[in-house]
Amino acid sequence: MRIAQIAPLHEAVPPKLYGGTERVVSYLTEALVELGHDVTLFASGDSVTSARLEAAWPRALRLDPSIRDAMAPHMRLLEQVAQVAHEFDVLHFHLDYLPFPLMSRLDVPYVTTLHGRLDLPELQPVFDTFPDAPVVSISDAQRKPLPQAAWAGTVHHGLPAQLLTPHAGAKPEYLAFLGRICPEKRVDTAIRIAAQSGLPLKIAAKVDKADETYFKEEIEPLLGAAHVEFVGEINEAQKPAFLSGAKALLFPIDWPEPFGLVMIEAMACGTPVVAFNRGSVPEVIEDGVTGFIVEDVQGAIGALQRIDALSRESIRARFDLRFSAQTMARRYVETYESLCAATKRPALRRVAGG
Repeated sequence: MRIAQIAPLHEAVPPKLYGGTERVVSYLTEALVELGHDVTLFASGDSVTSARLEAAWPRALRLDPSIRDAMAPHMRLLEQVAQVAHEFDVLHFHLDYLPFPLMSRLDVPYVTTLHGRLDLPELQPVFDTFPDAPVVSISDAQRKPLPQAAWAGTVHHGLPAQLLTPHAGAKPEYLAFLGRICPEKRVDTAIRIAAQSGLPLKIAAKVDKADETYFKEEIEPLLGAAHVEFVGEINEAQKPAFLSGAKALLFPIDWPEPFGLVMIEAMACGTPVVAFNRGSVPEVIEDGVTGFIVEDVQGAIGALQRIDALSRESIRARFDLRFSAQTMARRYVETYESLCAATKRPALRRVAGG
């Protein structure tokens, strides 16, 4: 198939450091190319891909301090895509609801993956206004606030099979927190769990500008505890050693997380996850197999007492079965084909999947 992937411009594809959506777009794009599809990626000009790259802006907006209106480059991106839309079998957007007004007026099959939280009241009138805009959820739990949306499927995120692998010779000795520091991720709860468990905690996390005050006032005072080490933001190359050296990844979220990429990153390294029962957690973690699903701090402490009973080899095997990038790509192709069939539009070119 001829497929267009349309990414946000905030980060490069893949991002240099943190950037969940752009990372997933990269993994999906590369897996689709590996499967033999003709893929064009619309993204920032500093993106790196084996697909055809159409630069919608010279570089990632995060790296360009001169950009004050991030919407303007995205408006240009949408028009750039619209001008060549009929050259593709399907357009796959990762821009939330931004494409709805334009794409509802074109006769090209398209779909939008919704990567963020959907429990915001201002989203209700948007999806009431565009009840036929086809969308994909990244977990079934993510869908609950918007039952009226035109759901085309649920596709869990996936990672390239060899991106993160168990680190040979690692001796798990500490607990890990990975991702981003913000109120809903509850790194403060992770610190409390570690303290009451008697285990050291290593925190590898990014602090966004929007969360700097929260970090300085609420979290930074906790980092002086003897059992806490703040590593800061780490890249892909550093993750295997960081996660493989952990007895468990703590995921004590306090919000309905749509997916939680760090959970499958840990699984890829054979590291079990102790996660609070919120959002997508029950869809990602198999309780007693790839980790433990708990309700509170005391539940997490109890789970950590049983953590060594889990097989790290089995955790990696479950990752390979459920969360590889190739699995994700094949499920998206099924969605694309269903959309094309529904519009009864002949494919421009079909390439046999590898």
